Amino acid sequence: MATLADVAREANVSVMAASVVLNGAKSATRTSAETRARVVAAAERLNYRANAAARALANGRANAVGIVASHWKEDANLYFMEVFGGIIEIATTSQQTAAVFMLRGWEEAQLRIAEVCDGRIDGLILVAPYLGAGSSAWMPKHIPIVSLHSESALDNVVNLEPEEEVGSFEAVSQMLAMGHRRILHVGGPAGLLGAERRLAGYRRAYEAAGLEPPEGHVIRSSFNTDGGRDAMLDWLRRQRGAPRVQAVFCGNDAIALGCIQALSEQGLRVPEDVSVVGFDDIWFARAARLTTVRQPLHAMGRRAMEVLMEQIDAKRESGQWQRSGNVVLPTEFVQRATLTPPR
Repeated sequence: MATLADVAREANVSVMAASVVLNGAKSATRTSAETRARVVAAAERLNYRANAAARALANGRANAVGIVASHWKEDANLYFMEVFGGIIEIATTSQQTAAVFMLRGWEEAQLRIAEVCDGRIDGLILVAPYLGAGSSAWMPKHIPIVSLHSESALDNVVNLEPEEEVGSFEAVSQMLAMGHRRILHVGGPAGLLGAERRLAGYRRAYEAAGLEPPEGHVIRSSFNTDGGRDAMLDWLRRQRGAPRVQAVFCGNDAIALGCIQALSEQGLRVPEDVSVVGFDDIWFARAARLTTVRQPLHAMGRRAMEVLMEQIDAKRESGQWQRSGNVVLPTEFVQRATLTPPR
């Protein structure tokens, strides 16, 4: 394989001059057109391929970004896949390499993030990081970082998130407007920011309608199908003899699917007997015609990559970039087959 020195000899220039031309350094503009043409022609004759590390050093840019997410063992991480599609779309059009770094849990984040921010990437996207505010102390400061749906505000990180409380409020308000009064909320784990915001929207919808939420109609689940099924079955067993629930508002689409399974196992039809509404609008919600709250997951991924590219460009030009902030994207209520007025 031809080396840079081989190209320099073939073009009758110094190794430095050949490097400046072939690695795209900013100083290449000070090289004469005749010299650039001679170097490029020599490289083509010798079938020379530039060293990626050398090109990155010359440009001050690796043209690569990192994506960090946690693997959920219970279900395929469909949230990640929807967001990832948006990130890759912009990475492709921007001619960026995207490297995915999966964690077994966010407790690994401090060590793994430090490892990947070693010069191989220009910036980092954190997908749904479950990190406390204290993580700001060890978060890398030398590269731009963007997060999606961060559990807490972090220094040196621009966060993108949906209007979860608003989306939840609009969904439950629609259910109440259709005549539902006994609405069960099967929310995510207690203490998680997203789960608490969706619960707040549920409660605010009742308040805005001048109604009291039915007692005992808020339960918790993990954010997966099995959790939703188990929580729903347990609640139905405990409610035997009580007036039947009219509708279920779920913390995400996976929980909603589990609730539908549980209701079916108990001989209850959706939506004829019980309506079910989810949150997220991932692909199986669309396939199952589930009424849900759409998070703009693909658009969030696109915007996260756009923000990161803006930061990377700003860093290269001036050494400064936006180091914190919060970008909020709207949600949308999507009416499909699983929500009808109560009998």
